[in-house]
Amino acid sequence: MSGKENKNNIENVKIKELKEKLFLNRENLGHSMPTGDIRKAVKFCEKYKKFLDLSKTEREVVDYAVTILRREGFTEFREGKRYTTGDKLFYLNRGKALVAAIIGKEGLDKGVNILASHIDSPRIDLKQNPLYEDAELALFKTHYYGGIKKYQWTTVPLALHGVIVKADGTIVKVNIGESEDDPVFVITDLLPHLAQQQYKRPSADLVKGEELNLLIGSMPFRSGERTKESDLVKLNIMNVLFEKYGIVESDFRSAELEAVPAFKATDVGFDRSLIGAYGQDDRVCAYTTLMATVACRIPTRTVVTVLADKEEVGSDGNTGLNSQFLEHFIEALAEVKSVPLRTVLLNSRCISADVSAAFDPTFANVLEKMNAPYLNHGAVLMKYTGSRGKSGTNDASAEYVGYIRSLFDENNVSWQTGMLGKVDTGGGGTVAKFISALNVDTIDVGVPMLSMHSPFEITAKKDIYMAYKAFTAFANSK
Repeated sequence: MSGKENKNNIENVKIKELKEKLFLNRENLGHSMPTGDIRKAVKFCEKYKKFLDLSKTEREVVDYAVTILRREGFTEFREGKRYTTGDKLFYLNRGKALVAAIIGKEGLDKGVNILASHIDSPRIDLKQNPLYEDAELALFKTHYYGGIKKYQWTTVPLALHGVIVKADGTIVKVNIGESEDDPVFVITDLLPHLAQQQYKRPSADLVKGEELNLLIGSMPFRSGERTKESDLVKLNIMNVLFEKYGIVESDFRSAELEAVPAFKATDVGFDRSLIGAYGQDDRVCAYTTLMATVACRIPTRTVVTVLADKEEVGSDGNTGLNSQFLEHFIEALAEVKSVPLRTVLLNSRCISADVSAAFDPTFANVLEKMNAPYLNHGAVLMKYTGSRGKSGTNDASAEYVGYIRSLFDENNVSWQTGMLGKVDTGGGGTVAKFISALNVDTIDVGVPMLSMHSPFEITAKKDIYMAYKAFTAFANSK
């Protein structure tokens, strides 16, 4: 080898070493998870899939969470009670939102660690007067909830979940379509042979909101006698419902009934590395924050975990985080200790746990490769969300981002940064802006996802487990 060649080789080695030292190497992130963690991820996700199958509405998530919390020694919150280090408690908000807390070693004046996620998902709701008959078919009128591509919800087997409050105040729980011997329901679509005019519609109106009618039956009521009475199919459906639930048609006016996909959570891919299921936005973060809270024994700082409703429609209403139920809960804890609420909030930290759009090579034109999160690269840290010029965002400070990245690194959490698509292409928000409005340092951390807001969303087992590790590290942080 000549002197010149040797000099060039030395220079190339120096450049390579300098690149390794100074450049962000994204390519290795997806393969950096230890084998032991991969095994733990697979085991963790088996329980997660069962959770998804049992928790397809916000009410069912709350019921599931309460069962877990009670089993782990949590008791229902009593206002005015003086809680001490290690006490575990939970607060129910109208059966549709929940706060769980573990009292830490430090006083509330040092602040609390807040884990916040939402438990509602896009779905199809029944209208208050839903039942009608047309062309000897019985159908339910519906109103979609959250941001959906309406055409995705046609010809999908749907189950009916929710509650009906009868005139006498009796509450009837409904869950039809999940058991093997249950019927399912469906929103029909037009066959391609007759869809020439439908194809001319804008894609957002390929199926219109008023066309999302749920097919529920076709058999007329038969009394044994010939009759010219109308609405016999509707009558037969009401008779079935009366015999099963004791309800009459007017009871629909005080009901919350949700049509959700009837299929179960399942592994996706030959390697079984992915999970496909309905409602993973944001129940993947609800489950991981709940499990991180349960795994936390006696934290240094008090841990407050909130599972909120209504995020998909702006977090409004008294079970969403645009209300004051979380603030009031923390205030109730602080009052007993004679600590001003503003002091608690000023010194608190929060992770808003929500999902992000994973890079999809099929639709790469709307995603920015350098700043999109990737499946199997770990939990996603999002400094900001929002749309256009960061409208509706929290935009965490550099100091807080620095704190979180150091925390994750110290606890061997595989993580990446991300944002929701290219600038000016779209965007979206989370609950982060509502908690940061309380003067709390807040950042979004979650799981990357494909096919978000569809009836069958895709996540990676590695990322789910890393989110759990991230939330556990945060819950235990000083």
